[in-house]
Amino acid sequence: MSKLKKMITAAMIAMFVLVCAAACSQQTAKETTQTAEQEYEMGQETVSARESEGATTLGTQTALDAESEGATSAEPETAEQPADIPVDFAALQEQNPEVYAWLNVPGTKIDYPVAQRFGDNEFYLHHNINGEYEFAGMIYTEDWNVKDFSDPNTIIYGHNMKNDTMFTTLHYFEDREFFDGHRDVIIYTPEKVLRYEIFAAYPYDDRHLMVSFDFWNRETFSDYLAQIKEIRDMKAYFNEDVQVTADDRILTLSTCISGQTDRRYLVQAVLREE
Repeated sequence: MSKLKKMITAAMIAMFVLVCAAACSQQTAKETTQTAEQEYEMGQETVSARESEGATTLGTQTALDAESEGATSAEPETAEQPADIPVDFAALQEQNPEVYAWLNVPGTKIDYPVAQRFGDNEFYLHHNINGEYEFAGMIYTEDWNVKDFSDPNTIIYGHNMKNDTMFTTLHYFEDREFFDGHRDVIIYTPEKVLRYEIFAAYPYDDRHLMVSFDFWNRETFSDYLAQIKEIRDMKAYFNEDVQVTADDRILTLSTCISGQTDRRYLVQAVLREE
């Protein structure tokens, strides 16, 4: 019996060991399964996070692309336009680069380009805009004057022709009624418009004004302005209501007088708006 009990006890111990081993194996398998499931879930979360990140990045890039496209396709801001200049200076200067301004005297037929040839002040006396010889020449200034009309006195020359061209109709100002009713002179340049008010029109001698008077000297300029107001001639008119001083800039339009080779007819205006 003692031997039988020992055998039974040994069998029970063996069965207990087998049961424990099986239980441990099941627990290990369960833990392994749980671990795998957890790793799978973590992997899925990682994938989702990356997909979300990718979607966010894509969305951000799409927004940036849209902004970039909008910035590219948007019309550029319109720069402030220069003063209204009804002259095609590009075309004029392609034809003749020495053309730098346009002169208009309302009420007359004077509506011409203005040129200057540096170093040859007589060239445009008898040459047209194409540089070809033509007696009527062009409306022009001499290189005594700069081209931006900043001199105290800018002198513009033109012929007194028989067909009412060039500066012929400047003589309209010999009529007092016309003088009183027409006060404007307009200069156009590629950059701006200058508006002058006429204050005097009179016959004068043929001296060269830029050689005879230093208009940059205020005293000389003041004396000149006082002198012309003392001119006594039936065709000399002055507008006393227009104040002109040596601090102003004036424009002198000069042409010939028929039958008087030693005389010139001058119309003068003071700059009022630039």
